[in-house]
Amino acid sequence: MRAVRPLVLCSIGGLLYIFCEMIFRGHSHWTMFLVGGICFWLIGLINEVIPWEMPLWRQCIIGAAIITAVEFAAGCVINLWLGWDVWDYSGLPLNLLGQVCLPFSVLWFFLSAVGIILDDYLRYHLFNEERPHYRIR
Repeated sequence: MRAVRPLVLCSIGGLLYIFCEMIFRGHSHWTMFLVGGICFWLIGLINEVIPWEMPLWRQCIIGAAIITAVEFAAGCVINLWLGWDVWDYSGLPLNLLGQVCLPFSVLWFFLSAVGIILDDYLRYHLFNEERPHYRIR
């Protein structure tokens, strides 16, 4: 059962990310299922590795860094190497090669909070893991 968890969580995260893109951008790309799923799974591991006592805002900083790193790596492959042009942040301030930018990294901070909490409750309800509890400060 433990081997199925990453697949289930990646699938849920990927579907949710595609859904968000459809709402806010009006379209998505199949690669966003993979990128969103990997990000959701990785930020879900924060409470698997780091004690629950870490304040949620610090977990969100880690989550934003994880999402930004995955987005940069994926963007270098998907957009720059393969040339699929799925996204381009080159018109936004403080961007790196048009693949990541500061405004979206800030957005990932807030989205991380949703992802961390959702993942923890999914793990609790689907896999009988520890009941989530958080520190704000």
